[in-house]
Amino acid sequence: MTQSMKRLVSRPFADTRLPSYIEKRILELRPRKTQIMIASEAGFISPNMLAMIKNGASKLPLDRVASLAKALECDPVMLFILALEQLDKNTTEQAIRQIFGVLVTENEAAWLEEIRRASDDSNPGLTSRGRSAIRGIFGR
Repeated sequence: MTQSMKRLVSRPFADTRLPSYIEKRILELRPRKTQIMIASEAGFISPNMLAMIKNGASKLPLDRVASLAKALECDPVMLFILALEQLDKNTTEQAIRQIFGVLVTENEAAWLEEIRRASDDSNPGLTSRGRSAIRGIFGR
């Protein structure tokens, strides 16, 4: 077995966005919380489980998203989206979108609210000019 195959077997979720997101949040919280404290707050019986999720060896169970988001002090929708990316995209993500539509984070909801206020709740369509303005904000 090649080294890259061994890595995929031992860390099958390492290439998803979730491990680096969790690692970043843990580092940001380090002045106030340890990784063990975060794992405990999230309800993991073994603190090793958070380490395994962080290094990509294990995926984040969807039933732990809310408690981990609270412990990590992050947006639960964002964490849920990242956890979904670790599942079988063809079936799970499709089912979620069919039931709930597009998932929106707290930050995205704030953008939507501002668009509603700016347009006097007129429900404007996205024009090419509007698209260009948004892309300009992000330098794209």
